[in-house]
Order: sequence, then C-alpha cells, then structure tokens
Amino acid sequence: MMTQTLEIEALARWLGATLGAARCSIAAMTRLKGGAIQENWLIAAQLDGVSRGFVLRRDAPARIGESRSRAEEFAILRAAFAAGVAVPEPIVFCDDEAVFGSPFALMAKAEGVALGPRVVRDPSLGGDRVALTRRLGRELARIHALAPGAPDLACLGAAPADPALAEVARMRAGLDRLGRARPALEWGLRWAETCAPPPSRITLTHRDFRTGNYMLDRAGLTAILDWEFADWGDPHADLGWFCAACWRFGRVDLEAGGIGARGDLYQGYADESGIRVDDDAVRYWEVMAHLRWAVIALQQSERHSSGVEPSLELALTGAIVPELELAVMRATAPASWGSHVG
Repeated sequence: MMTQTLEIEALARWLGATLGAARCSIAAMTRLKGGAIQENWLIAAQLDGVSRGFVLRRDAPARIGESRSRAEEFAILRAAFAAGVAVPEPIVFCDDEAVFGSPFALMAKAEGVALGPRVVRDPSLGGDRVALTRRLGRELARIHALAPGAPDLACLGAAPADPALAEVARMRAGLDRLGRARPALEWGLRWAETCAPPPSRITLTHRDFRTGNYMLDRAGLTAILDWEFADWGDPHADLGWFCAACWRFGRVDLEAGGIGARGDLYQGYADESGIRVDDDAVRYWEVMAHLRWAVIALQQSERHSSGVEPSLELALTGAIVPELELAVMRATAPASWGSHVG
C-alpha cells in the first residue's frame, strides 16, 4: 500500500508539472479490465481545482512481438488525431521510468462502452446501427488517407512492397518462433501466399479495427482504441479484420463486426474516400484475419505458459485456436476457392 501511495504521489507531481498546474492531486487510480496486451489505468485527477479524467497506458509484464512500443503507439495516435480520426485526445508520452515504473502514454478519458459482446447484444448502444456501421466505414477511410511519407509516422519505417506477402512472412516467423506444429495454419499460410492479390494502395492500417476496440455511448461512436499493431499495409486488411467471423461475437448474420451489414460499411468507406471497396480483396483478408488471430492467440497463451505472466485469460485465449483453424480450413477448401492454387 505504501509503494502504491508513493507511485501515485510521484505521478501527481509529474502530471501537475507537465500540464502546468500549480496544484495537482489524484483522487482515484484504477486498473481497467480488458487490454490483454497492455495495462490501462483510469486516473481521476484534480488540476487547480478542475476535475480531469485520463487513461494511462503502459506495457504489461510480457509482450508479443507484433506490439509496438508505447512511444510508437502514441506517435500513431497523435497522427490519427490530427487527421480527424475519432480517437482519445493524446496528451503526453513519458519515458521517465521513475514516474510510474515504466514508460507510458497519457490520453484523455473517452466515455462509452467497448466490450464486444455487450456492444453486439445491446442495440441501445451506438444509436442507429446503419448510421454507426457507415460511420465506422468513414473512420477507416480517414485512417487510410494517411500514407507513407507522412513525417509524423516516420516511426513506422519503410512500407512493404507487397503487404499480403509481408503479412504471411510475419505470421510464419511468429509461428516458427513458438516452435509448435500447427499443420492447419501452415496450410492456411501457404494458401494465403499463393492466392495473394496484387498490391494496390499502401496506407496506414490500424490492424486491430474491430468490435471491442471502439467505444460507444447511446448516441454513437466516441473513440477508436488500441493502436499498438498499426503499420503500413493494404487498406482492405482493416476491412477484412472488421468483417471476419471471429470478431462478430456470435452475430454471424451481421457481417460488419456483428453490428451491421457489410454493404453499409463499404458505403461509408466509399462516401468518405471516393474509393469503391474491392469485395474479393476484403474476403481474402478475412481469411488472413483468422490466420493472424490464431498466431496471436498462440503467442498470448505462451505468455502464460512461459511463467512470465500467469493469467487464466491468456491461457484460455490459446484454447480458441482450433476454432480459428477450422474457419481457415473451411474458407480455403477447394470448393471455396476453386483452382486458384496450383
């Protein structure tokens, strides 16, 4: 308890000095549920007598290879905010470990509900669901308006020449590092490599844009969260991830994230960008979504089994892999893809 009090006091002093407040106190600090890869803390602060809510985001004890550093994620969030994407307002990044034990990003608190199963099952959240689905399409288009060469996104490095093949290589390397034999995933990766569509546009991609990673109130969208996987890529990858059956939370009939029709998502995207969505490309990336989620789930399970971060949630995440493998096998069966693979 004494250690926690000292940490909160140190954080309050830093927060007041950083934001130019003569007086700063932290009334409450609570670790938020969710955030399976990062720690998120809700802070209720008083700055010169004014109540402010913040979210502090820092690394969990164990990470997975795909996750960006908190400094990189903060830079991406700042670029998205400047581009008009609905994200929590980025406040400041702190790399001084003496303040709260490890580097962290601080952002304004966004109001709303993000829990995927609740969002899907509670139609009172998000207002009109057709309008919400189209709004999410527009938000994706705004993200995809950010292209390689943007100075604020230099942390992403060079864009891949072929995003699909680069993704296959990344997933294969991740699977190889785990040292586990997963024949169904190896088959899926070979299919993805052979059936990859030709490269088209390359843009900023969120790479985890799905129900569960955006917040809603009763009126509509309030914020898009969790930018730790963002990278240059094929914009269809984000649309495919959003539409993948594994992220519909049981509402398989609502192909756009379990909340709406695929056509409304595409319409919102086209309205904002002026670009017609290539449905075939999106469906290819849906298969890729199941492959990638399976590899990530295995990595999450490894965080538990290694003993670095014992967690029932992480252990159970690994249990969903067979279901994802079955989805990959069904989607890539000869009856589904014809004679595309030689």
